[in-house]
Amino acid sequence: MKMKLVPLLALTLSAAAVQAQSSPATTAQSLTKEERTRAVAYLEQSGKEFVAAVNSVSDAQWKFKSAPDRWSIAECAEHIAVTEEMIWKLVSEKMMKSPATPEKRAEVAGKDEIILQRVPDRSRKAQAPEQLKPTGRWATRAELLKHFETTRAAEIAYLKETNEDLRNHFEEHPAFKTMEAYQWLIFNGAHGKRHTAQIEEVKTEANYPKS
Repeated sequence: MKMKLVPLLALTLSAAAVQAQSSPATTAQSLTKEERTRAVAYLEQSGKEFVAAVNSVSDAQWKFKSAPDRWSIAECAEHIAVTEEMIWKLVSEKMMKSPATPEKRAEVAGKDEIILQRVPDRSRKAQAPEQLKPTGRWATRAELLKHFETTRAAEIAYLKETNEDLRNHFEEHPAFKTMEAYQWLIFNGAHGKRHTAQIEEVKTEANYPKS
């Protein structure tokens, strides 16, 4: 099995899996208490899982590649970190600075659950786009983790405090089509879980260093 990561721009799901159910357009409103709690808990938990997965490995294990075309734990971790930052910037610097378009609400109905269920599913494989492939952006594991944790902390703080209307600002995704800002943020958590699972798969390789 080739270890090609699946980022937000390369998920290949069936049309039926991402078909939205129709619902009436809603007026502008901030997140409910339940929505905040769910998203914050999901980002906190998935972030802790990722950090624990990479902190528990030695330098040899961090760099181990079972074959030239398969990614190391370091490369998986870099992919998570760079994708995390890209999604956060998409939400904070583009989506939430664009006009709300509540008429698109019907296009995203039901997609919270689709994202949470389908994105972490490692049975579906695809190719990472060039801009999200690892290139050695961070010199050390500590620098990579600091960058990830800073980005994830900013997302969590925003979800806890914002009164902006994350449910009525939208951006297109190649597989999921229209997604709103809240869904993009929980996608970050799901994407991290997906590739944390991939890191755990690296640890099961036959030649993986014992220490």
